[in-house]
Amino acid sequence: MPKKLDPDVRVLHQGEFLLLLRREHWEYVIRPNSSGACFVIAVTDADELVLVEQYRWPLRVNTIELPAGIIGDSEAFADEDAATSALRELEEETGFRGRDARLIFTAPTAGGLTAEQSYFVRVTGLTRVSAGGGVDDEAITVHCVKVSEVDDFVAAQQARGLQVDARIFAALHLLSRERR
Repeated sequence: MPKKLDPDVRVLHQGEFLLLLRREHWEYVIRPNSSGACFVIAVTDADELVLVEQYRWPLRVNTIELPAGIIGDSEAFADEDAATSALRELEEETGFRGRDARLIFTAPTAGGLTAEQSYFVRVTGLTRVSAGGGVDDEAITVHCVKVSEVDDFVAAQQARGLQVDARIFAALHLLSRERR
């Protein structure tokens, strides 16, 4: 449960990781043990965008996404900031260790559904230290895709029936701004 809810907010349901809340006519969710989600923009020395593929229960299909994670969602990582979380998540999910991490953009994850904020973190200085794949019961496949070929890769994944997270395109836009 968050430290303090506004008096006009009613808890409709409390799960292990989410709270379903209602304020006036609006229902929405929050992650009470998190400060947001980090989304990692990492490019290899070969100019490949590092992406992950994993099954997503709400969609019932594999998705192609940026490496990402919930910030501060466990006691061990409660004090983590977005950049530190991004470095940890990148290595866990993809096997790439980053040297530097810099927050470049923050935005609502889905403003009509949740109060969660998305932190886009640019990670540089990549070194491959393992195969990745995630932790615990995660089954993550790593894809390193030439930045110039991401559109074709995405189209091929959609043709296979996978879903593609739109934040990939936000990452490409942020990369293009960096490269100007």
